[in-house]
Amino acid sequence: MSSILPNPDLFVAMYVRHEAVLSSQIEGTQSTLEDVLEYELDERGAKRAKDDAEEVVNYIAAMNHGLKRLETLPLSLRLLREIHSKLMEGVRGSERSPGEFRTSQNWIGPHNCTLKTATFVPPPPHEMEAALSHLEKFLHAPGDLPTLIVCGLAHAQFETIHPFLDGNGRVGRLLIPLLLCERRILERPLLYLSVYLKAHRAEYYDRLTAVRTAGDWEGWLRFFLRGVVEVSAASTNTARSILKLREASRQKLSSNAQAVRLLDHLFEYPLLSVRAAEQFLACSYVTAATAIEQLEQAGLLRETTGQKRNRLYRYDPYLALFEQHGLGTQERDGEGRPAER
Repeated sequence: MSSILPNPDLFVAMYVRHEAVLSSQIEGTQSTLEDVLEYELDERGAKRAKDDAEEVVNYIAAMNHGLKRLETLPLSLRLLREIHSKLMEGVRGSERSPGEFRTSQNWIGPHNCTLKTATFVPPPPHEMEAALSHLEKFLHAPGDLPTLIVCGLAHAQFETIHPFLDGNGRVGRLLIPLLLCERRILERPLLYLSVYLKAHRAEYYDRLTAVRTAGDWEGWLRFFLRGVVEVSAASTNTARSILKLREASRQKLSSNAQAVRLLDHLFEYPLLSVRAAEQFLACSYVTAATAIEQLEQAGLLRETTGQKRNRLYRYDPYLALFEQHGLGTQERDGEGRPAER
């Protein structure tokens, strides 16, 4: 589907944000898609969930860094450390050795659990190093296994090794699209499993636990592959909807070239201010405001602040395509959410 989109690179940013928000929400982050868009539009003006928004923005940076580095570096332990460094830079957990594998024991379990009451204890550092070496060799030479099986096995094994003091879940989920892009299964990172894993969070953790305690790799792989099927279908439908929306929107704006240009910009940044439009169009404030007004009159933009100054406009029809996949208000996790220590 990405091959038939008029400019797929315009839409990749939204898919990456989609994954970043959901993957971070699995770990308890409260930021929504709109929080992140507001933060990106004006870091100084982002009032809601600023810390959480920074974590999601870091996830986006880590993904983009990994994709760029794959042009010259294979998916390796070195690259995973680089990705982790980007992920943890300047946010909660940044004091916990970003970009470095742990040298102390960690564990997984309910909030405030101890090592003795943990649900799972990953290998100690000396065994972790050997396990990571085996994982890297597997990534480089998986034999004749299908790539999706490699992705499922690698993700489960990475999460079991838990090589960082924090951020293991997010790095492990980043590993999946990076593997698919490295092996040219995907030309662009438009397939993400976090929407599926978030919707089936309890089973996600149960399946990983069953691998560790009972060696039930088949159960995990069935769960993983079912997710690939569901998310692939959803991504394809979203791409079709984007194409239809773009054509319908352009027809409403055919008389204003600046508004049409601004429309394409909205597919990458669907939250907009007049100043941002002025900068993108390289035009006067009045011209930018006129283009926004036409988009608003066409029913494509909605002003969200109710203010006379510092107004924000939202491309509702486009954001709705992503919000229907669980990107609305995020509920807080309960006591049973696995936590890293």
